[in-house]
Amino acid sequence: MQSFEINKADLERIKAALESDDAELEKVLKEYHASEIAILFEKLPLEAREKIINILPSDIASEVISEMDEEQDPGELLINLHPEKRSEIVEELDYDDASDIISQLDEDEQKEILEDIDQEDATNIRALMSYAEDTAGGLMNSAVIKVNIKLDKKEALDAIIHQSEEMEEFYTIYAVDDHDILQGILSIKSIIKAPAHARVGDLVIKDFVYVKADLDQEDVADLIQQYNLTTIPVVDDNMKLLGRVTVDDIIDVLEQESTEDILKISGVSEDEELSGNWKDAVKSRLPWLVINLGTAYLAASIIRHFDSTVSQLPILAAYMTIIAGMGGNAATQALAVTVRRISLTDLTDSQAYNTVLKEFLVGMINGAANGVIVFFIALFYDADPLLGLVLFLAMTGNLIVAGLTGASIPLVLKRVGIDPAVASSIIITTFTDCAGFLLPLWFATKLLLHH
Repeated sequence: MQSFEINKADLERIKAALESDDAELEKVLKEYHASEIAILFEKLPLEAREKIINILPSDIASEVISEMDEEQDPGELLINLHPEKRSEIVEELDYDDASDIISQLDEDEQKEILEDIDQEDATNIRALMSYAEDTAGGLMNSAVIKVNIKLDKKEALDAIIHQSEEMEEFYTIYAVDDHDILQGILSIKSIIKAPAHARVGDLVIKDFVYVKADLDQEDVADLIQQYNLTTIPVVDDNMKLLGRVTVDDIIDVLEQESTEDILKISGVSEDEELSGNWKDAVKSRLPWLVINLGTAYLAASIIRHFDSTVSQLPILAAYMTIIAGMGGNAATQALAVTVRRISLTDLTDSQAYNTVLKEFLVGMINGAANGVIVFFIALFYDADPLLGLVLFLAMTGNLIVAGLTGASIPLVLKRVGIDPAVASSIIITTFTDCAGFLLPLWFATKLLLHH
């Protein structure tokens, strides 16, 4: 099945149905999946979204709202609905989705929503809202299937059937004691295949992976990927079962973290929303550009130091931009690979050393290969083998600098506790720009002017 993309025909159809009667709108909406309606919402005003949500059955409406991006303000849509419809939708939402959406609202609005819904649902949602959103507690759903470890097969199956009435899907069953302390995990298959006299305690897997509620979401994602899990239990310091994080939550985390890393490497704050307005974009990007301006002046000061060389060999000005630009590109490649390695695993000293060594060798080989090309270009256009040698040495040297800085700077920043994706790009650009200007000017001064 292909992913849904907004096209003009779908938009026009929805807009026409919105202007028609409710029966026609309901008929058209039935042809779209909840996630597709959420995508269509990106192009519709708030009034149209409210009308669609009010037309949809509460279970479908809750799916649509849960599929909306945070930037689309699902909380604002929810708070504007009639209290009865709003309560029905919130009670249909998974607890983790409900807590994420309601936490976007003001305290008074949160209170208004939570006071109108079932008391048990409100208690569970409030409990989830108490955790930081980027932790296991903030990700987890407190709705779980759990059975007492003392139960026999029939009692366990009865308990699972009763609890599953309130859940759409579940992957794992959790065995707990009388105080909800997690004792182990088991699958529905293991219970069904077990003999009639078997007890839960005989069936549980006691060697299982779990996370504490305050664990960072990236670490939770790493564990789920490492052990190929579909769900992971969340416990407190006393091993009391609090909830579960499922793989669909982790997919959202991975997408979010990848987006943040891409923005950081590009010198854009993670606070800038992808669909935000121009004021937010300026506020987010301007500080980084000002810092870049300062580093650009540092590189320019190198040219001023060699102004006599530039005046005597103006052709160097054209070649310097090429060498500096190639260094920047090579450094970005090394940086991207290194930051990705850091994000996937904590590198040992040996692995870090090998990473830097690898990028040094790659930089030297790539630099020499590109250096040979610019040597022959200088030989062909300028008929000057010494100029070609200067360019060969400068290109090779700058790509070595690019490889070394692209690999070592993020590793050093990580070691001192700074996010390597945030500051690496600016520092590395400074090195490659400065080396890109310094090396050709210095070699030209030594080999051409003193020749």
